[in-house]
Amino acid sequence: MEELKQAEALLPEDVPRALLSVRLSVLTDETTSPVRQEPDLRILARERGCRVVGVASDLNVSATKVPPWKRKELGDWLNNRSPEFDELLFWKLDRFVRRLSDLTTMIEWSLKRGKNLVSKHDSLDLTTTAGKIMVTIIGGIAEIEAANTSTRVMSLWGYAKTQEEWIIGKPTYGYITGEDDAGKLGLVIDPDAHEALHWARRMALRGRSARFMVRCLKRSGLMSQGLTVATLHRRLRNPALLGYRVEEEKNGGQRRSKPILGKDGTPIRVAPPIFTEEEFKTLGAALDKRMKKQPPRRVGGATQFLGVLLCADCKTNMTVKITSNEFGTYRYLRCRDCKSGGLGSPDPAQVYERLVEDVLKVLGDLPVQVRQYAEGASVRREIKRLQDSITLYMKELEPGGRYTKTRFTKEQAEATLDKLIGELETIDPETAQDRWVNVHGGKTFRQHWHEGGMEERQPPAATTRSAVAEAEPGELPDHEELPVVGLDEVRTGLPRRTAPLGGLDPIRRMRAPW
Repeated sequence: MEELKQAEALLPEDVPRALLSVRLSVLTDETTSPVRQEPDLRILARERGCRVVGVASDLNVSATKVPPWKRKELGDWLNNRSPEFDELLFWKLDRFVRRLSDLTTMIEWSLKRGKNLVSKHDSLDLTTTAGKIMVTIIGGIAEIEAANTSTRVMSLWGYAKTQEEWIIGKPTYGYITGEDDAGKLGLVIDPDAHEALHWARRMALRGRSARFMVRCLKRSGLMSQGLTVATLHRRLRNPALLGYRVEEEKNGGQRRSKPILGKDGTPIRVAPPIFTEEEFKTLGAALDKRMKKQPPRRVGGATQFLGVLLCADCKTNMTVKITSNEFGTYRYLRCRDCKSGGLGSPDPAQVYERLVEDVLKVLGDLPVQVRQYAEGASVRREIKRLQDSITLYMKELEPGGRYTKTRFTKEQAEATLDKLIGELETIDPETAQDRWVNVHGGKTFRQHWHEGGMEERQPPAATTRSAVAEAEPGELPDHEELPVVGLDEVRTGLPRRTAPLGGLDPIRRMRAPW
């Protein structure tokens, strides 16, 4: 390894820069794959005349579940450090990706950025004719696979919904997959879940709260430590506990399950019931008695500017609480850790208006900047052209050169040489590097704020929390126009402030964290 690193140090400055990607799904004490991958890739880089600038090692990471741009180390290189390398080397294609859609996305990103993907043990090299043909084939296969997979999955789910046998899917809480007396796979009742559900029903009939039930169930170990009141309510109200096949229905932000009816108009039964019809009906009635009439959920949540307004004492988020009684419905801001919710505000709308007003006073006329990827390849070619021309003229102006034969040719060559040197001096060396640049997005913060709805626009206060705050943290396959690992639009604000804006001081000890 040391010999390879010493050989890399002797390479010229202008050689291609290589990033090595090392990945392994399961890391154990006996694993030797990572140790073998890096030396092999360094040898490959030496054969290609590349200097290794980094190693992205992602161990215990599944390529099926985690695409390259979401991995801890490789994702950081792709999202934030892509100007620092020219080629991405990996040991084998399945060490890099295991989904054709992910490979197609990475190929598109590489071609757009002028990067090259090279596999040591596969015919993938975007600089060769065979590699480009491979790209076309892979792209076509990926599209066919995506269409066929979607059709197969939809067809399978559509068929499974109409069958009394359990074919596919995750069993509802209360059931597990098992074999019946005939050896046929189906759903059977989970004994622990059966005990927990019937205990919860008895508690509900006694008028005990769901919060009390959650606390007891977690302590007993009958349900997981991640159990919440909302999850318990969904489980207890699920008609699948009657043995029916169900499908999820979302209504006003609430998740509910409803039975799927067969051709005869009755629910399709796929498992033995945990509750009888009467037990399930009385359970629902008991839960309804303690149910609070909650208003419809607001898109994006009830609290606006979440993460911007913080409690000055406990430093937790100020969130909107809604209380209804015989006199009406009240909204107020409270923190999480202070006693009785701390010193909040009884009028969230007034706080929001004051916050927007004060922030726009500071940022309103400043431009919203967009981070763009700038390639330096064209500038490098221009620098090389100028350097080659200057070298030629200097050589021919030496004694005995062809430009020294007459006074006229010498003067013309000297004038041209001075012009070329001047052009070379005007080029900023930084523009010859691949880099991120901030450009004017065409709007001010005030225009950006007023043009969109609350759910669609980025709050200017949230934008100013750091010098550069990304608008979207980049999920590359969801980007329709250009798969660039979500790096193209980053909003740029002012440096972090050391104290709250003056206009926010009267707002009951709440503060904005910039």
